[in-house]
Amino acid sequence: MKGVHPGVPTWHATRVLGVALASSLGVGSLAAQAAQEVEVIPVQGDVYMLQTAAAGGNVGVLPGPDGVLVVDNQVPNLSEAVVRGVRRITDEPIRFVVNTHVHVDHIGGNELMAGLGATIIAQENVHRRMLRELRIPRGGGIFMPQPAESARPVMTFGETATFRMNGEEVQVLHVPPAHTDGDSFVYFVDSDVLHTGDVFRTNMYPIVDVYNGGTAGGMIEAMQIAVDLAGANTKVILGHGFGFTDRDGLIEVLEMLTDVRDTIRDMVAESLWLEEVLEAGPTGAYDARWRGTESWNERDLIPIIYSEVGGAAGSVRRD
Repeated sequence: MKGVHPGVPTWHATRVLGVALASSLGVGSLAAQAAQEVEVIPVQGDVYMLQTAAAGGNVGVLPGPDGVLVVDNQVPNLSEAVVRGVRRITDEPIRFVVNTHVHVDHIGGNELMAGLGATIIAQENVHRRMLRELRIPRGGGIFMPQPAESARPVMTFGETATFRMNGEEVQVLHVPPAHTDGDSFVYFVDSDVLHTGDVFRTNMYPIVDVYNGGTAGGMIEAMQIAVDLAGANTKVILGHGFGFTDRDGLIEVLEMLTDVRDTIRDMVAESLWLEEVLEAGPTGAYDARWRGTESWNERDLIPIIYSEVGGAAGSVRRD
């Protein structure tokens, strides 16, 4: 993909992401993941990103004399590694944390950073979903404990929030329900860097979390917003995948997802049932590049799109 920062090959990203997720859910070795250190990557202007060896939730960092603004903060057992990564950039205190959505690999460091004095900020729906047990979409929906009160946002916003710190204007934008219903983009205006959270990833098909209000149609809308925000020189920090990319990287995913949606809609117009659509393989042209792990691939995405474009509620033909 044009503009992608050099890193681990894509096939490796797909394999190790599954290992990292399993670890974050307590299925794999927590000790092995906790031993990881994050890579510090200068992006553009004054913005950095922190990345794990398994392409876990990518973290944005804006350092400066006004303190540090952090975007997302990994799973709980990597939160100390994230803080150490920030310390390799600056000794200034972490003042603000913005959560792009509610998943544990993006909010897992909240409790630690709040304890260090940071203010946690998120869209209102993120806070609302933290008031009960969490659920993630992998593997048919996996339940996780409710975040501690100290890990929840103390400041929330509806549609936009703006920071002016370290000589940078930072715009936080709530987008249509896409990955979840609380997704936000964070745009560092002066540095011209956009952090998309998990609306945009480069290591698998987009994950639409129906348990937390996500929609495939909203994913397309949100991706279009990202494309419209990005200019020729914009650098884009993705939710998952190695390194940063650019507007062309956004367009690639938007066009892929739109094409898949339109293909499935045409199949629905021909009265195909879900099992027939799955058998026809509407994602076939993209599977080699975008098929992810067994816990999320095209067979998870296709039924969601099928339902949204008017497919029959059941998957069993009744002639």
